[in-house]
Amino acid sequence: MARIRNRRKPVAEMNVVPYIDVMLVLLVIFMVTAPMLNQGVKVDLPKVSSEALPQDNNAQVLTISIKADKTYYWNMGSEVDTDTVQDRALTLDEMTKAVTAIMNQNRSQGKQVQVFVRGDKAVDYGSVMAAMGGLQEAGVGNVGLITEAP
Repeated sequence: MARIRNRRKPVAEMNVVPYIDVMLVLLVIFMVTAPMLNQGVKVDLPKVSSEALPQDNNAQVLTISIKADKTYYWNMGSEVDTDTVQDRALTLDEMTKAVTAIMNQNRSQGKQVQVFVRGDKAVDYGSVMAAMGGLQEAGVGNVGLITEAP
């Protein structure tokens, strides 16, 4: 019996259709989950044209946010972080005690702490000054104020 030879050449092309399908499914998943990832405290900062403060890269950064309802939120990290919330306080006294504990803990470890305050533009000036007075009671020497660029 005679053998029939296959005269077709093997196809060396890659079928990319399944990869495109997987990519589109992943795109839909990320588009659905991205709005759910918004975290942090919504603070409507005043818009002021100013230069950025110099930041010491070896120091820890304590970011304190004051919302319009005069509640205090803060986060401790290696840079100014406005998206996450580590802890919160309802009164100025609670915030002062917490910051005192944070400052004492970092001093005992030999770390420097830079403190930045984010105040909602709806918060009155007296509330921000009261927070800065509480920070002074907690042993904070220098405080930076965070604003948004216009």
